[in-house]
Amino acid sequence: MANIGRRIKDFREMLKMSQEKLAEMLGVSRPTISQIESEDRKVCADELKKLAEIFNTSVDTLLNLQREPQVIIKESRGTYRTESSMRINVPQKNLTIFKEVLLYILNHVGAKPNIGETVIYKLLYFIDFDYYEKYEEQLIGATYMKNRYGPTPLEFRKIVGRMLGKEIIEVKNKYFDYPQTKYLPLRRPDLSMLKGSEIEVIDSVLEKLSDMNAAQISHYSHNDVPWLTTEEGKVIEYEAVFYRTPAYSVREYDEDIQ
Repeated sequence: MANIGRRIKDFREMLKMSQEKLAEMLGVSRPTISQIESEDRKVCADELKKLAEIFNTSVDTLLNLQREPQVIIKESRGTYRTESSMRINVPQKNLTIFKEVLLYILNHVGAKPNIGETVIYKLLYFIDFDYYEKYEEQLIGATYMKNRYGPTPLEFRKIVGRMLGKEIIEVKNKYFDYPQTKYLPLRRPDLSMLKGSEIEVIDSVLEKLSDMNAAQISHYSHNDVPWLTTEEGKVIEYEAVFYRTPAYSVREYDEDIQ
C-alpha cells in the first residue's frame, strides 16, 4: 500500500476537508490522520473501507489499483469525450448546463433533510439517462462511474469546487447519525438555459425519487440495466438505457422494435 497516505491526503484536499474533520468522521484523533498521511502509521482494512465510504469511492481506487479519470474543465466550446488516457474534457456548454441543472435541483429539493451529496449523484444520473432514453440526445452528458454505492458523476466535485461560495454553499452535518454533505443554492437557475423537455424530465425524476434517502436511492439505482451491465469501477454507457426493464424505462417502444 505504498503512497496510501498521499492518496488519502489528495482525496481529503480535493474535498476541501480538514484533518480534524476527517479524524472525526473516521473516529480517530487529528494527529493520527497526520501520521497516516505522512506514512508514519499503517491503515487497517476496516479504516480503508471507512475512508472509501467517506470519500465516496472504492477501496481499489483509494489504493490507486484503478485510477479515476482526470477531469479537465475547458474554457471554450468543444466536444465532450473520454479519451483512452481517461481524461474527461468538459466543454463550457456542458459546464453551464451542469451548473443550471444542479441549481434547479437544489432550489426545488435541496432543503429536504434527505438530500445530501449521494442522493444528488443519483438524481443527476437518472435525469441524464432518462433524458437520453427518451430523446436520444444528452442533457448534461456527465460521465458516471459504477461503484458499490451506485452511479457517481465524475465531474461533480470539480464543478462544485468552482461554484462554492459563489453559487452554492456546502453544509456538513449528519442525517440519522450518518455523515452528510449538503449543498444549498445562492441563486436561482437560469431557466433560459434549459429546454422545456429538459425541465419536464428533471421534474419527473425529482417527483419520483427526491423523497428517497441515500440508501434507498442507491439500492434503486442498482437495479437499473445500465448499472447492472457495467463492471465495477467502469464508466456506465448511455446506450444501455435502451435495454431497460419496464419498471425503469421512460419511453414507449413500438412492439415490433423490441
